[in-house]
Amino acid sequence: MKFNDGFWLLKHDVKAYYGLQVTQVKTGSDGVLLQVATRPIRYRGDTLGGPVLNVKVYSPTQGVIGVRIDHFKHSDELPAIPLFPDVPPIPDVSLHKSETATILSTAGLTAEITENPYTITFKDSRRTLTAAGWKHQGVFDVPYKWTTGTAANSSCLALDPSSNPHPAHPPESVRYVHSELNISPGELIYGLGEQFGAFVKNGQAVSVWNRDGGTSSEQAYKCVPFYITNRNYGVFINHPGEVEVEVGSEKVSRVGVSVAAESLEYFFIYGDKPLDILERYTRMTGRPALLPSWTFGLWLSTSFLTSYSGETVAGFLQGMQDRNCPVRVFHLDCFWMKQYEWCSFTFDPDNFPDPEAYLSDIKRKFNVKICVWINPYISQLSPIFEEGVKGGYFIKRTDGSPWQWDLWQPGLAILDVTNPEACQWYTKKLSALLDIGVDTFKTDFGERIPHANIKYYDGSDPMRMHNTYAVAYNELVFRLLEKRFGRGEAVVFARASAAGGQRFPVHWGGDCESTFEAMAEALRGALSLTLSGFGFASHDIGGFEGHPPPEIYQRWVAFGLFSSHSRLHGSSSYRVPWQYGEDAAKSMSKLLDTKHRLMPYIYTHAVNAHVNGHPLPRAMFLEFLDDRTTHCLDRQYMLGPSLLVAPVFVPQEEETEYYIPAGRWTSLFHPQHTILGPAWVHEKVPLDEIPVWVRPNSVLCLGAAGKGRPDYTLNRDVEIHLYEYAEGIESTVALCPTSGMVVDRCPRRKVVRWNYTIQRLIGGTTLGNAIGVEVSKGWQEVMIEF
Repeated sequence: MKFNDGFWLLKHDVKAYYGLQVTQVKTGSDGVLLQVATRPIRYRGDTLGGPVLNVKVYSPTQGVIGVRIDHFKHSDELPAIPLFPDVPPIPDVSLHKSETATILSTAGLTAEITENPYTITFKDSRRTLTAAGWKHQGVFDVPYKWTTGTAANSSCLALDPSSNPHPAHPPESVRYVHSELNISPGELIYGLGEQFGAFVKNGQAVSVWNRDGGTSSEQAYKCVPFYITNRNYGVFINHPGEVEVEVGSEKVSRVGVSVAAESLEYFFIYGDKPLDILERYTRMTGRPALLPSWTFGLWLSTSFLTSYSGETVAGFLQGMQDRNCPVRVFHLDCFWMKQYEWCSFTFDPDNFPDPEAYLSDIKRKFNVKICVWINPYISQLSPIFEEGVKGGYFIKRTDGSPWQWDLWQPGLAILDVTNPEACQWYTKKLSALLDIGVDTFKTDFGERIPHANIKYYDGSDPMRMHNTYAVAYNELVFRLLEKRFGRGEAVVFARASAAGGQRFPVHWGGDCESTFEAMAEALRGALSLTLSGFGFASHDIGGFEGHPPPEIYQRWVAFGLFSSHSRLHGSSSYRVPWQYGEDAAKSMSKLLDTKHRLMPYIYTHAVNAHVNGHPLPRAMFLEFLDDRTTHCLDRQYMLGPSLLVAPVFVPQEEETEYYIPAGRWTSLFHPQHTILGPAWVHEKVPLDEIPVWVRPNSVLCLGAAGKGRPDYTLNRDVEIHLYEYAEGIESTVALCPTSGMVVDRCPRRKVVRWNYTIQRLIGGTTLGNAIGVEVSKGWQEVMIEF
């Protein structure tokens, strides 16, 4: 929210009450409680009237300092973002008072609070990181006319007569709580969920409010009130509803954060390295669940508006098998149900007269898992609609009738996820599908959730539920799958999410066009998402809208198979490779086999995402913070700590461009080829390749070629490849045998150097030397000749 007219003036009729002076400090076990006056206090009479801010500055866990600003205090509203849902906090705070400040310290981070003027300065041992200076916090009363452009107020959910037929009379003014932190010269801001615009957020106004706007707009499906900087800290705004973030877009050297509420809380999260920040953030909001290894294989969809006939599906799966492009998950999109009836959770009898036999047949013939499309919306023409109405299972208008509109499905209503009976009813429908052979669900939609003149079963605030809904919906389905198949064997394929939603993977990037530009949008969205606590990211290979030219299709296949999760999906056209030429199928076969071979590496780092919150796809600066060239790179990424991936976004006759950080890097596909960085690379890349470079001092454990699947025993019969290993370096590599395992029993193998000179190690080859592999008790000690 922008409150100012320029830097000095407020907008017309905006009233600001800035926190100016601390009048009382109370010390507690985890921090301090401040009374902050919004007027100068010169004598007793100045204490009469006017807002007083109650500000709590405290440390909930190691390396984190929270700031909570309350105006009118009352009981906590529902819903709230669950904190520490998986692992407990680590208390670690000390307090002391100097002549000029009250100081909180935790794990290398300090907050220095001055009383007059009231400021909070965040420091580490080396420097000031940022500060909330004088007049950086306050309460604002804003005329309604200045708020009509907010994401919530300008939404079709608020303005469409079907959604909101009797809009409430707008208030004269809206109360906001606002806080700012300085942006230092050279400081860059990232994250805020899956944002498809410019990767670096400086200069942007971002609304943390989920919307269904595709990948080519400023809207986003997965908005998260967390940003991370290149200056050793991140900020998590602990508010589940609409959060308006001005990243140098109102005051150019400040990040301003506003909520239309009486309270605002944020957590300042410190880390020596960017991954430490994500580790602490995901300790607070949750870490990705452990995924089954089969999810990392190739997913093939029917596409959306195409034929789903048994003959077509069998032909596609057989064609993929014949071309050595084995599908591991087959997805049936919306039209597995009758048109106009989404969702009925019943296979269309005209196309699937015996769905159980049909699913059993393709699972047996093609060794695939089955995924079907669902959403939380129930069409008025669905045979189960009346059940939902009679049971009170839908979100209601304030008059008690079900909320309905016609966008997407006729007269659709929406499951009330706060109603336990409604959730039981919904999951019972899904359980019946699991009984006949379905293995997982694509949990689509969940962004267009009404917030105007509606009510929830448990009394949750509709504004706070709007973003939270997607997390609750995905958790509902994920927990059902986990209950049925066991821990480590559940997965959803979700589009919408919010803070904490990373606990229920996987998420894909939504509806994109079939262009190089949209492919770049998908990557920017994925990198922003994995900088916001999510461990995995996927996208529609080839693009969703339109029919990609063969060249774009092949480039996107390469990008997709070097993403954490790989799905072929389109709207009105198929994405099987021979539709784009047999050369496309040959390229896919080669790249898919490479991904299967990389599974010991990929799955190890998927476990790391679950245990530590470190994402699998990583923005370059996460690994190379000291190299400032990496800070703006958004067309390449690291897949885990060792593989640099540079998708190609240009026609074949043009040179692609990417950056190699310091050290001697080795081509994954051509190990005789090395590059000494730092260097910019300009090269023409064949259509059947993608630049993938192995970081120096890396150990890659590879499975055998031709496995034909990702879910094999990942710690047996592996090739251990060392790349540009420096003398004296030791590495410990965790090799996880399979999915669904207990993580702390993952056997660890130590790769060590023998006491003689190893001249050179490139891509698993060396000149007349051997590598010793030391394994844990119970495993055979081996010598591997390269």
